[in-house]
Amino acid sequence: MIYIVDNILNYLIYLFIIHFGFRLNPRKNKLFIGASVLPMLSAGAYNVYFDTNSPIIYILWSVLSICLFFEDRLWHLFLLSAALMYFTGIIDTFSVMLIQVVLIGGGVGGTGITWWMESAYLLSFLVYLLIYLRLFRKNDVYLCDIKLKYKFALLIQGSIFQMFYNFVFLFFNENHARYGLDAYAVFFISIAGTLYSIFLTLNLAIKNILSDRQNRELQSFMYMQKQQYDYQLQQSVAVRRFKHDLVNHIGVVRELLNEKKTEEAKEYIDTIWNIQDVFDLKIHTGDSFLDIIVNYYLYLAIKENMEFVVWGKLTEKMPLEMFDITTLMGNILQNAFEAARKADVPRIRVELVEHKEEIFIVVSNSVAKRNNTKTDFFMSSKKDKENHGFGLKNIVATVEKYHGECYMESIVENREALFQISIAIPTAKAEEKKE
Repeated sequence: MIYIVDNILNYLIYLFIIHFGFRLNPRKNKLFIGASVLPMLSAGAYNVYFDTNSPIIYILWSVLSICLFFEDRLWHLFLLSAALMYFTGIIDTFSVMLIQVVLIGGGVGGTGITWWMESAYLLSFLVYLLIYLRLFRKNDVYLCDIKLKYKFALLIQGSIFQMFYNFVFLFFNENHARYGLDAYAVFFISIAGTLYSIFLTLNLAIKNILSDRQNRELQSFMYMQKQQYDYQLQQSVAVRRFKHDLVNHIGVVRELLNEKKTEEAKEYIDTIWNIQDVFDLKIHTGDSFLDIIVNYYLYLAIKENMEFVVWGKLTEKMPLEMFDITTLMGNILQNAFEAARKADVPRIRVELVEHKEEIFIVVSNSVAKRNNTKTDFFMSSKKDKENHGFGLKNIVATVEKYHGECYMESIVENREALFQISIAIPTAKAEEKKE
């Protein structure tokens, strides 16, 4: 029976690491999920019947169960299962040694599978859970994000420690009667140090990922700023060109009026007016810097034949720094623009509502399909998911910086699927009252 329990515990640990560490989802077909349990239980029954724990049987059921349970490329699942068996085997070795040496005092009946083996699996699982909570979940980084060189380093690092501890444990197990409690304490501390070194390696890998993310976010922000700058530059060039020719235009109108060619003069004035209308700001929100961002995306929307409307107007400037306005509204409108252009009827709507103590900004955009859950919106739909999907996180971070609130949802309006983001930012007066 102990063999079956052993397989079940290994099976659950594999599912935990792959799902929460590598972000792989179970297969949609429940028949495959049920079938993944059978090799594990069958292997346990085989071990019970023949009273053996064959490594080949262990490898076969592990790989087969993982490939059946998760939905991913088979070669990737195969490599993943092989690496997991190796790494978890190293951690299990440390746990077994720790329990045998510290709690049992040299082991009971050697290093074979006994009742305390299941406690070792529990101890190993606590290590994985701690890594997940303290490193991965906390930093929103997972094993699938870590570069291959760090994963390989962990395997090599674990292999070196395991070879060392196998030698030390063999010597210590045969001669434990010669040593006092200080030797047990040293052994315990050395294993703790080994696990700590693994944490350090993972922490280094995570810092590398966070640094890359920050660089990509900065590059994205600079690109957004450059696009808006280029737009303003085009407008500035158009204004200068118009001013340069304005004297000539006035001269032509004057001559037409002198010759009493009223209709021709009106047509010429309309022509001049249309030229001026090209570079004039179409939307005025009440905040000059917000005007630049909104009019830039209006310019892009017109080029894409996309409906872009703004409702409402602010009576005072937004209580945000220029950098944060660009981060907030730039990311919101950029995401809205990219999503709307994939819809059958592309459209974006911006609503500005001002109260005494809060400014409400609601941006809605049409989408290609309606998402089932709110959390789906935080997942990038682009192929290069590693380099995208930061926009919404930057939006939330900016809102939190100004003690505001942010809400995202999927709605249906007039039978049309929309993505809507609603933001509430306290006004400067409201912040003064709090102080």
